[in-house]
Amino acid sequence: MPIITLTTDFGTRDPFVGVMKGVILGLAPGVRLVDLTHEISAHDVLQGALALEAAVPFFPAGTIHLAVVDPGVGSARRPLAVAAAGQHFVGPDNGLFSFIFRAGGWSAVRLEAAAYRLPTVSQTFHGRDIFAPAAAHLALGIPLNRFGPPVRDPVTIPWPTAYRQGDRLIGEVIHADRFGNLVTSVRALDLEALGPTSSLVVEVEEKEVGRIVGCYADLLPGGAGAVIGSSGRLEISVREGSAGAATGARRGTKVRVRKQ
Repeated sequence: MPIITLTTDFGTRDPFVGVMKGVILGLAPGVRLVDLTHEISAHDVLQGALALEAAVPFFPAGTIHLAVVDPGVGSARRPLAVAAAGQHFVGPDNGLFSFIFRAGGWSAVRLEAAAYRLPTVSQTFHGRDIFAPAAAHLALGIPLNRFGPPVRDPVTIPWPTAYRQGDRLIGEVIHADRFGNLVTSVRALDLEALGPTSSLVVEVEEKEVGRIVGCYADLLPGGAGAVIGSSGRLEISVREGSAGAATGARRGTKVRVRKQ
């Protein structure tokens, strides 16, 4: 049976995640469930999309990614199932899958078929009543086109990127992880135009933070700098400390990279 991953903003205090797993296992008992994260900030669609973008490439073909960060639950927003790059994605049409639509090569349907929902659909818990059953039925081999009509105009959200400005590369903070590292919109490929990373320094809001090093341990204890993180993005770090606390930066804060 395929893998189904789960990504939500539900947390683990309430039984919501467990209930979704119960629905899936009731329909597809042999499926393998993987929790990506349930600690997305409440209603934060971009954070959920970025978490998926970082994780999806490491899962095998046939994986189904069930993602519920859904501030519009019960509204006119569409429930979707998407096929792309040999995997499937199930969740709300609110921009959560923007990184897929930007890449191209996808097909999507609106989840409408009553046969692949629970008999009663709550207006407040589509994760249980629509999305979990759809993911389970995909795992059972139901073709995408059986779930509903095609969707050719899915919702996308603005995607953080980096751009050149003279001899500098301009990006922004997009996420602070639990260690206080500031993940940015600057990718390793973006940096190539400026030269070797060892010759580059990073600024936050025009204040120099430090140079780009190979790993966190290359920084002095308490020292600040930047690394290329495991997702291929530039991260601003303080060794054994919090770059977020040290710089006061948060999502949207400008980041600049220049030659030393």
